[in-house]
Amino acid sequence: MDSLASAAPRLPHPQTPGRPCSIAAALALVGEKWALLAVREVALGNRRFDAIARNTGAPRDILTTRLRSLEAVGVLERRPYQDRPPRFEYHLTAPGTDLLPVLQMLAAWGDRWVSEEPPVAYTHQDHEFAPALMCGTCGEEAVPGTVHAHVRAAGWDRRGPVAAAESG
Repeated sequence: MDSLASAAPRLPHPQTPGRPCSIAAALALVGEKWALLAVREVALGNRRFDAIARNTGAPRDILTTRLRSLEAVGVLERRPYQDRPPRFEYHLTAPGTDLLPVLQMLAAWGDRWVSEEPPVAYTHQDHEFAPALMCGTCGEEAVPGTVHAHVRAAGWDRRGPVAAAESG
């Protein structure tokens, strides 16, 4: 994580049922389909409501709600581009920009497991982009089986709540 991101204020931490988990907290803020597709569109440079609606296929009322919620939690910000009548466009904040690798990994997963032909080609400098999860400490690729969870939430272990695991 860069110093700019570490200096930014944290997003609100929603209450989620079940295991205390950053995945659940993140999904509570951005995990709905239309929310992530709106972030995709803004990242692609489509910052105005009509373009986001057209390119996501989201119903306008639902998209309005999703954009407002993304703005309220700090993933997007609205900026005016016209005074009369007032018109706004959406821009990614630092937390919104930090979602881009998540979307790139999701696209790579979809290309591998869902799409017959990848509908979008991504490039990195002068070559095809092949996203990979890397360990920031050692610089190695973190492939499945090399990353292990160590539960730190009080009252929980890998199987679930400690009290439930002991009684069952």
